[in-house]
Amino acid sequence: MSTSEARDGLVRIGGLARRLDVSPELLRAWERRYGLLQPQRTDGGFRLYSHADEARVRSMQAHMERGLSAAEAARVALGETSQAELPEPSSAHSPVDLDEERRVLAQRLSIYDESAAQAAIDRLLATYSLDAVLAEVVLPLLREVGEGWKLGNVTIGQEHFASHVIRSRLMALARGWDEGAGPRAVLACAPGERHDLGLVCHGLALRARGWRISYLGADTPVSTIVELVDALSPDAVVVAAEMASRLEPHADELAVLADKTTLVIGGRGTDQALADQLGVIHLDGNPVAAADALTLRIAAPTRT
Repeated sequence: MSTSEARDGLVRIGGLARRLDVSPELLRAWERRYGLLQPQRTDGGFRLYSHADEARVRSMQAHMERGLSAAEAARVALGETSQAELPEPSSAHSPVDLDEERRVLAQRLSIYDESAAQAAIDRLLATYSLDAVLAEVVLPLLREVGEGWKLGNVTIGQEHFASHVIRSRLMALARGWDEGAGPRAVLACAPGERHDLGLVCHGLALRARGWRISYLGADTPVSTIVELVDALSPDAVVVAAEMASRLEPHADELAVLADKTTLVIGGRGTDQALADQLGVIHLDGNPVAAADALTLRIAAPTRT
């Protein structure tokens, strides 16, 4: 295939992943397992993917969101079967299956087996929706690791290793999450707050609901958030905290911020009483449920 042909609507897997807001690893898994992608090859042997490949992935994602398993959704996307021929989809994946997957991943992480842990994550992302993986596997696992560390059942090394592996995969999924035309959310941890994986999960869940994400991360001064709000005029700002003491000393600065934008607080260190005290919105529940609540409150973009 010539260079000019390669430019004619064809992209390599990294470009396709950015278009679809998924990881290249997930696309490779779907190509290998279901034959969903049908790449063309350049003279040099590189795989190139077409708009038809993109359309099949989007179709598969849409059917998974309606409750089909990954295998069923792939068959429909490939035209091998019609949705009418399939059994009625369940509204959620089996909790038992996801519990078992979480236990497998936790065990692999506990013995520092990164290759096996990455394979477990690949399997999860290829089988379940991102919402299910975040809500039923990643977030509970992070809580278990944190509680195990407090009780002395998890070492510092195990906690750091698990956080590193999970963070690397989540941030790979986050590539390009500021692209698109949906509402924009600025995400930041309160000053002094260094635990941001829950906030990353929230950002991924928002992105799946059509939002654009501008991510500031851990331990962000309120003045820095204000600067970004002035520059971008976002639709909402979410500030996360694991302890109320991270937010209370900054009440005056947060009041200034709330005058400029829709300010939201969330995380285990927040509640409605604190939100009322600060004059802001409180998001309750896990980060995925909070993404639904914020979307309903602020906007209703098309789900990707």
